[in-house]
Amino acid sequence: MFAAERRQLILEMVRANGAVSLRELARVVQTSEVTVRRDVRALEAEGLLDRRHGGAVLPGGFTRESGFPQKSHLATAEKTAIADVAASLVEEGEAIVVGAGTTTQELARRLARVPGLTVVTNSLLVAQALAHANRVEVVMTGGTLRGSNYALVGSGAEQSLQGLRVSRAFLSGSGLTAERGLSTSNMLSASVDRALVQAAAEVVVLADHTKLGTDTMFQTVPTDVITRLVTDEPQAHDDRAATELQALADQGVQITVAGATAPGTAEGMQGRRPRRDSPLPVQRRGGPTAQLRSAPSGMLEQQAGERARVADMRRR
Repeated sequence: MFAAERRQLILEMVRANGAVSLRELARVVQTSEVTVRRDVRALEAEGLLDRRHGGAVLPGGFTRESGFPQKSHLATAEKTAIADVAASLVEEGEAIVVGAGTTTQELARRLARVPGLTVVTNSLLVAQALAHANRVEVVMTGGTLRGSNYALVGSGAEQSLQGLRVSRAFLSGSGLTAERGLSTSNMLSASVDRALVQAAAEVVVLADHTKLGTDTMFQTVPTDVITRLVTDEPQAHDDRAATELQALADQGVQITVAGATAPGTAEGMQGRRPRRDSPLPVQRRGGPTAQLRSAPSGMLEQQAGERARVADMRRR
């Protein structure tokens, strides 16, 4: 593919989706991220798009929201992995709320196997995924249908959530930063998401790598309200994602990385907050996962006691 053809395709993807990561651009145009980065720099010089850390966005600062057809084809493997991990957090007989989005739709497909579950949602896609799950009760909000993402929004949706209390809220969005938390490009969607958050004791954000470091117009969940983030495994050279994850961990957000299965990885951090004096463990593709800088003191004492016991047995 010639440079002009590549750049035209890159421009079309950014215009269609609002924001696209370098990884995704490189995959679509079938070239290296180094080449894509050079193309993005050239398009920015012409004023056709803006560069962001690890990606490109529409010119003018904040990204706009893309429609469901475009979203459904972005980072599909990553969304599947995130949904698998998120579903493992849900217990039998629990009552939860699930917001709108393609990632939450993937989650809903897995929740159909959880018996005794009650799911409150404003998403037609989530409700459809659970429609034939005879052991799951689905409660839909009222509201006005927003066709671009098949979600119910407006005062009717917000009022139907008043007085509701559930254990967890599972939400997605258009962007996630440590500075502002989760955000979206649509005011009506943001307002309903805030109402969903008010109904939950804990907030779990589902965001793939394309959302990390991306800021959009309307804040839905401030960082200090987010209990846990479930995301996908960053690539070794993706400093933007690693930096954002560390910043989120420093603010007390529990980080779970889908696909990180080795001991000490981020997936093993479920249920506890990362140490503030430790770098966030991030799994590298094709290699071992980086360990925490310092082990917990209890673990060190246990290891020391074990070594002393073995040495004593040898002396005997």
